[in-house]
Amino acid sequence: MHELERLTAGRQNVQVHHGDCNRILVNDVFPKVRYANYERALCILDPYGLHLDWQVIKAAGDSQSIEIFLNFPVMDMNMNVLWHNSDLVSELHRERMTRFWGDDSWQNAAYQTTQGLFEQMQEKSTNEEVAEAFRVRLMKDGGFKYVPKPMPMRNTKGAVVYFLFFAAQKPAADKIVKDIFAKYAHRGEVPNG
Repeated sequence: MHELERLTAGRQNVQVHHGDCNRILVNDVFPKVRYANYERALCILDPYGLHLDWQVIKAAGDSQSIEIFLNFPVMDMNMNVLWHNSDLVSELHRERMTRFWGDDSWQNAAYQTTQGLFEQMQEKSTNEEVAEAFRVRLMKDGGFKYVPKPMPMRNTKGAVVYFLFFAAQKPAADKIVKDIFAKYAHRGEVPNG
């Protein structure tokens, strides 16, 4: 934080905010970007885990002026929430996921019920299925008109640690990001063999 303040010292058009981004973005930053004034903004949301509240994403979408890049923290989800046996997940982690997703519909995206030999069974959805459900949610409930398929971001072993989402109001931004995502979609993949 101190380095950011040093780099921006004396710049009248830069403000550094201290505190919880869930409050500051919605209350202090986003209201300054007004659609009626033909203003536009790009917000990069890079939570380390499930620390971002849906209200931030929704406020950006509802503004009609703010486009977002969002790191969708599937690694944190898998470690703490999206377990094969959902009954073992703590209430704290369920609440974190609900705050991030915006409601408890994440459970329908994360688990599918199938008929087993003797009874109904709950199966965990794939990371890609969960990401697709969130992509649809960004358009249906988040206020964004364009949300291309997210780009998987991998660690050095090729495992997806998060999905990079882009959400926009304009088709030109959608096209540009789709081209970029297509170019780098397979970066970091480890060949089978």
